[in-house]
Formats: sequence, C-alpha cells, structure tokens
Amino acid sequence: MEKSAASTELQGPRPVLGRDSVQVPDDQDFRSFRSECEAEAGWNLTYSKAGVSVWVQAVEMDRTLHKIKCRMECRDVPAETLYDVLHDIEYRKKWDSNVIETFDIARLTVNADVGYYSWRCPKPLKNRDVITLRSWLPMGTDYIIMNYSVKHPKYPPRKDLVRAVSIQTGYLIQSTGPKSCVITYLAQVDPKGSLPKWVVNKSSQFLAPKAMKKMYKACVRYPEWKQKHQPHYKPWLHPEQSPLPSLALSELSVQHADSLENIDESAVAESREERMGSAGGEGSDDDTSLT
Repeated sequence: MEKSAASTELQGPRPVLGRDSVQVPDDQDFRSFRSECEAEAGWNLTYSKAGVSVWVQAVEMDRTLHKIKCRMECRDVPAETLYDVLHDIEYRKKWDSNVIETFDIARLTVNADVGYYSWRCPKPLKNRDVITLRSWLPMGTDYIIMNYSVKHPKYPPRKDLVRAVSIQTGYLIQSTGPKSCVITYLAQVDPKGSLPKWVVNKSSQFLAPKAMKKMYKACVRYPEWKQKHQPHYKPWLHPEQSPLPSLALSELSVQHADSLENIDESAVAESREERMGSAGGEGSDDDTSLT
C-alpha cells in the first residue's frame, strides 16, 4: 500500500479552507477529512431509507456553498472493489450517465493527480465542470479519496459550462467485512450560481440517494467488467503503471470562487422533464450521479 507522498516529498502547511497555495494533502489532512465524515454535530438528516442516509449542513444564507454528506451500506461489495470503481475513469464513463467528459491531466506524486470533470445539472440549469487536485490514501482496510479545485493554465473556464469550485470533496470507504463496506461521500462545493431552493431540496431528497444506489450497482458489476478491460491495470494501486506526464505544483494555483463569474439561476424553475424524472422513482438509472 502506498504511503502518503505528501509526508515524504512535500513540505508545507496543510490545505485548509481559504488556502493560498497548492499543496498535496498530508496524513493529518486525511485524518481530518475522516473525522468530518464521521462527525454528527451540525448535520441535519434529510433522508434515510434502504441503507442510504443523507445529511445537509446549514451554511451562511448569503453564500452559495453546497454542503452535503451521504452514507451507504454495501453488504456484498468489498471495500477494495469500491475503491477501484471510484478510481477507474474508463469504467466511470460506462456507469455514470451524468458525466459529460472526464480525464486525468497529470501526475503530481504517487498518490495525487490533477483531473477534469464536467457533468450534467438538472434541466434547465447550466452544466458544470471542475479542475481538481485529487489525492488518495489506503488506511489499513479503509480508503480515502479527496479533492479540491485548482487552476491549470491549459484548461481555463469554458463558455459553454459554469466552472464550479470544490472546496473539499471526497469519499471515505470503511471495510465492515471481507465482502462488505460503508461509503461516506462528503462535499463542500460552490456551484458558482445562486441556485433555486428546489435544486438543494432535490439534491438531498432524490439525486444523492439515487446516485449512491447507482454507484452500488456499478460496484456489483465491476469485477466482471474489469476482467474484460485490462484486469491488471490499476495505476492507483501501482503508480509505475501510470501513463500521465508529471507536473510540478508550481504550475498550478488555487481556484478561488470569487475569481469566477457568478451565474444567477435562483429564479429558474424545474423543467417538466426533470419533475417527471423525479416522480418516476429512485430505481431508474437515467439521472444524476455524484461527482
């Protein structure tokens, strides 16, 4: 298992909200993220059904920050399989119907890279994209993957998409047995837009639970799929397999939300198509997935 590269290759302050310089998270950052995933104080439970729970956290009324936490029990999915699914970008293109485009850009250390992801938002909202510094760390039988937004000189904001900002987003995967685990998804995101209330409600009551269930189905199907698609290729476990070019941290800068255009979508009404999709039940697989 890979040790956090940050503790041996990079020195500097831990990344925190309002960070001014790009840093690869160190072991203490991973511990702090895990603690927040497990924390209960300050979170309001908005959904709990069939092994999936969703919490939201109150934020300042004058800010557009979206903070949500989802947890799902996976009774017949090993932790290492879920970890592979979250890393496998080619497989994600198969199961994540919400993805528009996703690709890895460059490698920073043995357990950190930079990547691009764009996704569909509920109609008629504008679609979003992000550039993130992603880092990961196995912790015994548990795993953490987390990211935050950065600026890359070759990938500026696009006119056809709204550049969102991940302040801190990630997954905590905790093994509960040889063939079972629990995953917690924690996201603090600035969508760069004054979103209508129905978006926030729909995210916590419908989209997030549905996305977790879709992820679970993808995990169940992954072993069979992977056997047919480069079964031994897992650069997140074997860094020597990575084809990505190396990139110096100095080439990146922190993506601050206030440097991006704010899109006011607060008056946008939910489309009839989206309303019908929500009414269709949580079991369908044609809607939004987690980022």
